[in-house]
Amino acid sequence: MRIAVLGAGAIGAYAGAALQRGGADVHLIARNEHLRALRERGVRVLSPRGDFTAHPHATADPAEVGPVDVVLLGLKAQHYAACGPLLRPLLGPATSVVAAQNGIPWWYFHGVPGPFADRRVESVDPGGAVSRAIPVERAIGCVVYAATEIVEPGVVRHIEGTRFSIGEPDRSDSRRCRDLSAAMAAGGLKCPVEPDLRVDIWVKLMGNIVFNPLSALTRSTMAQICRHRSTRDLARTMMNETLDVAARLGVRPSVSVERRLAGAERTGDHRTSTLHDLERGRPMELDVILSAVVELADLTGAPAPTLRAVDAVAGLLNQRVSEPAPA
Repeated sequence: MRIAVLGAGAIGAYAGAALQRGGADVHLIARNEHLRALRERGVRVLSPRGDFTAHPHATADPAEVGPVDVVLLGLKAQHYAACGPLLRPLLGPATSVVAAQNGIPWWYFHGVPGPFADRRVESVDPGGAVSRAIPVERAIGCVVYAATEIVEPGVVRHIEGTRFSIGEPDRSDSRRCRDLSAAMAAGGLKCPVEPDLRVDIWVKLMGNIVFNPLSALTRSTMAQICRHRSTRDLARTMMNETLDVAARLGVRPSVSVERRLAGAERTGDHRTSTLHDLERGRPMELDVILSAVVELADLTGAPAPTLRAVDAVAGLLNQRVSEPAPA
């Protein structure tokens, strides 16, 4: 299987290294010092499961790679709308695009019956820009349960988790999902093909919708948020409101709020990717994680007062981060 990783950051480089180790023909698309290190030394993975090094092809130019079987998107969701020029050279007639994103995907209502069939979620796909860049018929959904970080160019620390759940937006059983699952498993990753990935999306979102914005607003780790009584109560309320929105869309995750909180606390003093982005002055990935759920609350008539309040203040913070520095 020929696979391109567009955006070979912490998750992308880790998955690409594992896939290469499993026998796939992997091409990493990266830039700057990280790209130079990948070319010179490959991807070095530091993991409690055992360190390893893989040497996939690395480039800054997708045209150098050409059409592949699968593109794994390692970009943040806010960059999807602009990724068309980078993605286009990688697409053949049957190329699949696996979006390893947090939050609500742009394809959420694609291919399923009901009152919202094929509806666009504006917070995720403003004006249809993402759908034009990444046609929904190419999309394979992916929910990532792995925590990784780049400790230096070319070196990825794998903290925990090896699960990459995948599934078709229309809930069908497809050969392309089974083939990708086999390739990921050959590299030592868990890659179950889920009959309805939306359940996994909401399970993961229960944590992201709380800890990503709250970590940025409080400059705190996941464990610190859980151990402080008031923010733990706030987290519990946000999770319950999220489950209410999910239920109105017909999704009822079996994971309880208390179990989700306990799991987050066990993660320890983990700094979310949103907090890292804030500290580096980068726009934060909050539209797909928080604003999209508020939009779905509007759509379904869910009150969600706490989600709306946190979205308001986190949105202002994100706007301030995104503003150009004064001259």
